Parts: sequence; C-alpha cells; structure tokens
Amino acid sequence: MLASTLRAAARPCRSLLQSRGPAVLTQAVRARSHLPLNTVVLFVPQQEAWVVERMGKFHTVLEPGVNVLIPVLDKVKYVQSLKEIAIDVPQQAAITADNVALNIDGVLYLRIVDPYRASYGVEDPEFAITQLAQTTMRSELGKIKLDNVFRERESLNLNIVAVINKASEAWGITSLRYEIRDIRLPQRVQDAMQMQVEAERRKRATILESEGVREADADKIEQVNSATGKAEGLTILSEALKHKQGLNAASLSAAHSYIAAFQHLAKRNNTLILPTNAGDVTGVVGSAMTIYNTLAKTIHGNAKDQEDQEEEEETSEPLSLPSSSPPSSS
Repeated sequence: MLASTLRAAARPCRSLLQSRGPAVLTQAVRARSHLPLNTVVLFVPQQEAWVVERMGKFHTVLEPGVNVLIPVLDKVKYVQSLKEIAIDVPQQAAITADNVALNIDGVLYLRIVDPYRASYGVEDPEFAITQLAQTTMRSELGKIKLDNVFRERESLNLNIVAVINKASEAWGITSLRYEIRDIRLPQRVQDAMQMQVEAERRKRATILESEGVREADADKIEQVNSATGKAEGLTILSEALKHKQGLNAASLSAAHSYIAAFQHLAKRNNTLILPTNAGDVTGVVGSAMTIYNTLAKTIHGNAKDQEDQEEEEETSEPLSLPSSSPPSSS
C-alpha cells in the first residue's frame, strides 16, 4: 500500500521533469538520488563538492576527505561534481545572413568552478546552459553567410564559448569549449552547392588543358626558333670559312674556348678525364684548324664544282639561229 502510494506521488513529478527535457531530468535525478544522509562523519569523494545547510540556511561547502556534521541541524542539500561535463545541445533551426535555413547541433563542455553559485544562482544549471547555447548559436549564425559557415567554424565555436562564459559567470560555471557536431542543409541548397563544385572543377580542368596546349605550342615555337638560329649560324660560318680572315677568327675562337674550359674543371665532380696533351694549346688548336681547313676546302671545292657545272650548262645550250624563208618560185 505504501509503495503504491509513493509511486503515484512520484508519477506527476517525473512527468513534469520529462516535459522540461532530459537535462532537467538528469540534474534532478542526480541531485536527489545521490544526496547523502547526515551520519555525523562523512567522506566526500574527490572532485565533488557537498553544499551543507544548517537549519535551512547555507552553512559551508565540504571539501574531499573526512568531514563532521551536527546531526539534525546540518543537512547536505546539493552535491556538485567538479569534473568536466559534456552536454548535448539539441538540433535546432537557424537562419544565416543570406536567409538560408539550416539545422545545426553541437556538444558543450563545461565545468563547475563555484559550487555555491551553481547551487543557489540558478535553478537548473545544465538546462540554463543548454538554452543559452542554442540562442547564442542562432544569433551567431545570423551574422555570417552560408558560404562562410564551414570556413569560419572554428571562430563560430569560439564566439559561442565567449558569450556563454559571459552569461554563466554569475552561475559559477565556465564553458571550456563548444564543438559544432553536424550541419544539415536543405536538399535543394545542397544540390545547388554540389552543382557549383562540379562546375568549378570542370572550369579548372578546362583551364589546365588550355595552359598545357599553350605550353606545348610555346615549346614547339622555341624548338623551331632554335633550329632556325643554328641553321643561320652554320650558314654564316660556312661563308666565313671561305676567306682567310674567317679561318683566323675560327682559330682564335677555338683557342679561347679551350682555355676557358679549364676554368670549370673539378667544380662538380672530383673525377677528371683529361687528354695526354692537355697543356699543348697550340697542338689542340692546330688540330681544330686542320678540321676547319678541310671543311673550308670541301666547301670551296663544292662551290667551284657548282660554278663549273653552271658554266657548262650555259655553254651547252643550243644557239638559236634566225629562220630564213625558202625562195619563192616564179
């Protein structure tokens, strides 16, 4: 009979707590189910603070360890945990600065720093913090556009923590950090963003392809110009070798190049391969000039043969005689 009466009396209270939310139910169950009885000698666990009232008035806060209370007069009214607490902030709708509705939720990490204020400063600390986090989140999201929500996620978390700490200081609670857990966009907005990303990737691919074609054309033009320059250089060299001054200039250039080559020896590698007559500049230049002379003779011979052939062709052409009309018969 007594048990059924107690259950009937507790049913309205539980219904009221459930209607206010899970945070209130958790706080109420934790505060009421873990209140210790006054057994004169009490052992307070680590990271807990017990708020004691004497004849209905605040008396002291028991520290961890052994504590002694007066029976009947003293009563443990609140038990506050000093550990870090993680609170689930329920999902809610928010509107950005560019009028896009989205659903967002998160997790709030807080800690009680003043058991007295947490007990007497607010009726339900966790419920108050949760509501403050939700309103602050909506307010901060209304200041930024949708494109900046994901980019400024870290700064958004910091702003929410700063606003919560400013309001919860009177409650003896400090917010350590806030983390946005999930951001859900409307399906149409999500599809539009996906199409925008695909368009940006196609544009980037087209630009890279055009740049590749442009670089290939530039390399081709450079190769053609290099080949043309080499051909012109060889033509000029062949014309210069026909004259004596050209041979002297080629001899001086070969000697200068041979001497300058010794300045770059042993700069990169320690292994050197040198000819036996490395110091005989005259001999090396003479060998080079022999090659030049042979080349010049060949060029002169070919030029002379070509001139002779042209002369023979000119002389072998038949002479055109004036045409004479046959005598007419009378």
